[in-house]
Amino acid sequence: MTSPSQSRPQTGRFLRMPDVVEATGLSSATINRLHRRNEFPAKRQLSERCVGWWEQDIAAWKASRPDVREK
Repeated sequence: MTSPSQSRPQTGRFLRMPDVVEATGLSSATINRLHRRNEFPAKRQLSERCVGWWEQDIAAWKASRPDVREK
């Protein structure tokens, strides 16, 4: 038996690198470095030369990050 999250396909939209940079405030180099360290959501291969990230995965990653502010 599968759980409800496994039985339904994920919905939403894919974000390309410029969108992820804008959404996170990180540079593409930092995003790639975090991805190599398995500290960032997995990218999905959309075509031979195109990758993207699920918008929900990026939002969940952002929500899981500590809120660091200067005092």
